[in-house]
Amino acid sequence: MLKKIFTVTTSLFAFFCATAQTDSTKKSTTTFSGFVDAYYRSNFSAGPGATNNLTSFTNSQNSFELGMASVKLDHTTGKVSATVDLGFGRRAQEFSYTDLNNTLTAVKQAYVSFAASDKVKFTIGKWATHVGYELVDPTGNRNYSMSYAFSYGPFFHTGFKADIALGGKSSLMIGVANPTDFSTTTSTTKVLIAQFATATKNDKLKAFLNYQGATGLSQFDLVLNGTISDKFSVGYNGTSQSLKTNGLAESWTSHIVYLNLDPSAGFGLTLRGESFKDRVTNPILGNAATIFAATLSGNIKIDKHLTLIPELRLDNAKNSIFTKSDGGFAKGTNTFLLAAVYKF
Repeated sequence: MLKKIFTVTTSLFAFFCATAQTDSTKKSTTTFSGFVDAYYRSNFSAGPGATNNLTSFTNSQNSFELGMASVKLDHTTGKVSATVDLGFGRRAQEFSYTDLNNTLTAVKQAYVSFAASDKVKFTIGKWATHVGYELVDPTGNRNYSMSYAFSYGPFFHTGFKADIALGGKSSLMIGVANPTDFSTTTSTTKVLIAQFATATKNDKLKAFLNYQGATGLSQFDLVLNGTISDKFSVGYNGTSQSLKTNGLAESWTSHIVYLNLDPSAGFGLTLRGESFKDRVTNPILGNAATIFAATLSGNIKIDKHLTLIPELRLDNAKNSIFTKSDGGFAKGTNTFLLAAVYKF
């Protein structure tokens, strides 16, 4: 079925592109943006050679680290647009972890889009996943460290998708892609991806229902954003992934709440609380079974370009999985992190 969907959608894309009129007088626009981020992380209890880090992008201990240097180019002419988004550094390498042995490691996103009408847009290429609340770019997050749900969910998709405006504040995205997190593959397996988005008229409540599924894989994901006032907002991400391999049904679920307080234009606080329940068999966190993480992050805006993020994180697991300085193991661990993010 997915193969048929892929064939049909690709044919439609080719048809619209072939029938679109070219006009050299159409105005073209080009935008250039980027960022650089760096951080220092110290876990209070990690033993020699350990980091006590089980999430993405901050696997270091007592070290100053470059997160990522990123540059993005967007070009639009008429109904056609293209985006090239490149990243360099350990963050980019972890994001494109399946491409470490080829030249695609630095390509976070690269895609071409065609607006068939004011309600339908087709896109082909590689793009960051629609699943989840958090983004690979630290400029899009208020916490610097990542959640467990982000770390063990999809990072990106390479394929073909259609974005459809349904009227009002509602829209639908549906597409077909390579196996999750693969820029290139010889596998005949393809993943169906989808998103339904809607919002209230005043945009104070936004909702995104996300999905990815293939043979043996399914993930349902809900993201909610609520604006209580101009100083306080709430976010929620609930996600559940199931995977069937060798006749075994395995799954993990996560519930995350984000509380955002902005007492002034130059300072904000975000408290993230996550409850992550691991797979019963073949758990991805070893023998953790369940884990709770609370992260308090400050956002100190030096100016419109530079933001400092001091962060305190507490992780607590059902079982003893974190190392201690004396070589033993503990159920909980605490971490301090200071990050600097400069965008242009």
